[in-house]
Amino acid sequence: MKENLTIDIHTHILPENIPDWRSKFGYGGFIKLEHHLPCCAKMLKDDGHVFREIESNCWDAEKRMEECDHHHVHVQVLSTVPVMFNYWAKPKDCLEMSMFLNDHIAEIVKRHPKRFVGLGTIPMQAPELAVKELERCMKIGLRGVQIGSHVVNDWNLGSPALLPIFEAAQKLGSAIFVHPWQMMGEEHIQRYWLPWLVGMPAETSRAICSLIFGGVFEKLPKLKVAFAHGGGSFPSTIGRIEHGYHCRPDLVAIHNNKNPRDYIGKFWIDSLVHDPLMLDYIVKMFGAERVAMGSDYPFPLGENEPGSLIKSMPYDTRTKDLLLSGSALEWLGLKREHFI
Repeated sequence: MKENLTIDIHTHILPENIPDWRSKFGYGGFIKLEHHLPCCAKMLKDDGHVFREIESNCWDAEKRMEECDHHHVHVQVLSTVPVMFNYWAKPKDCLEMSMFLNDHIAEIVKRHPKRFVGLGTIPMQAPELAVKELERCMKIGLRGVQIGSHVVNDWNLGSPALLPIFEAAQKLGSAIFVHPWQMMGEEHIQRYWLPWLVGMPAETSRAICSLIFGGVFEKLPKLKVAFAHGGGSFPSTIGRIEHGYHCRPDLVAIHNNKNPRDYIGKFWIDSLVHDPLMLDYIVKMFGAERVAMGSDYPFPLGENEPGSLIKSMPYDTRTKDLLLSGSALEWLGLKREHFI
């Protein structure tokens, strides 16, 4: 395993059974599972709307390990499905749900420490509670948290209100994985799966730019943040973003006067771009040390065979090793020996 360690930093998991939060909290909008067929379930909004159909590999650790073995993936980094962030919920309710999900992931990691690494979820709409749950996540064996690309009460990730969370993450050495959710303008682009095809890449760029222009990366240079889906549209639009910084600093550089291009290489992105030319582009732009294999397992927009794009590229052994595990290990703050 030492020579060929493969770590997938972008995978999603749910408990097999989820409490009826609507009954408990007295209001709706939550996800529940309906196990309507063997090894299959519907993710239902509690108004009956089907959000997504899932299979047992979304909750069954044994099934995941079986499929990982088939795909030659040694380690999965587990995080919840972003719809479970629930930042719109009452803060203490969101905290209770977060703790439930985090305890579930921590238990799987405890049972299979050489196969799984865990990321928690925290109530970002309540920074004090979020910091406390982040601290608890680290105590129960998780390596950090997954957060959304924005928080619903008009906070982008660069908002000063959220800075204490990032300060705590840097102090604790927590890895942060940023995943798009509740895509901007979603209600206007429902056809053709556009929220997922167009909205998600834009959301990720929104998150990166917010952290840059809000000065978070400048204030916290040791913060370890990774972004899903190859950084979304950020890598392909950095020229436009940089030009905007130069031509309208009065609008762009009001909280941080450094060129946004200077932050390339200061954060991680996953490899999930579905295109060899784009993978080569981000590897050249960010360096292999800042691109980590991610598949979005077990969902259909993910890589069908995790790691196959990286393995198909004509890279040297060192570059492939960084992409398949080396960059992930640095981001997670773990040693290769942990998985041997």
